[in-house]
Amino acid sequence: MTIPVPEDIPKWLSKATEPAADTSDTLTLARTLRRAMSLTATPRQAAVLVLFGGSPEADPAAPGGLPADAEVLLTQRAATMRQHRGQVAFPGGAVDPGDTGPIDTALREACEETGLERSGVEPLAVLPKLFVPPSRFDVTPVVAYWRTPSEVGVVDESETERVVRVPLSALLDPANRFLVRGSLGYQSPAFQVDGMLVWGLTGGILAGIFKAAGWECEWDHKDVRDLETALADVGMTL
Repeated sequence: MTIPVPEDIPKWLSKATEPAADTSDTLTLARTLRRAMSLTATPRQAAVLVLFGGSPEADPAAPGGLPADAEVLLTQRAATMRQHRGQVAFPGGAVDPGDTGPIDTALREACEETGLERSGVEPLAVLPKLFVPPSRFDVTPVVAYWRTPSEVGVVDESETERVVRVPLSALLDPANRFLVRGSLGYQSPAFQVDGMLVWGLTGGILAGIFKAAGWECEWDHKDVRDLETALADVGMTL
């Protein structure tokens, strides 16, 4: 769902609100599992903030007009967490009773996790929900533009290990892109950047947006690596 946004949103972000359908097995699997679970239980609700920053001016020489300073805000969960420990994710979390909707949830959680100044963020779109089996959450991605970036960092070390502003140029570098295959046979887009492996739902959402926005460079889709091995290569575990 696209929401009313200011007319001066960067042109390079104009297509980022419409991720390509069925970009990855990860997103397809998430939607399939969600349909199956709806027959037996009600998933919990959550939202994540897919926050892009960068110059408002597009680079006409770059794919999709992507400026050289474009970035996305990611967090790495603490290794002590019970679920998704050590995984790289967008800031976000469960819906609170006082939240007015997924945008409110995503912004509140991002502020609590990273110290983000909410006033500098302009929401652009609310994307379709995606089901995360281990936590039984329906996750709603909220795409936004970081018009006025603020200082961010780890607020609660018991929940978050790192808060990172990752250059999109690093994520889009073909040398940093491949697929990972889990023990059950599913595949996920993956990005190895800054000592982290970005995969799963986060990797799938990014891959979908990159494709839809026209930012992609050609990369080797036949490079499929074992998930646990790829995690071990950057000092991470399942």
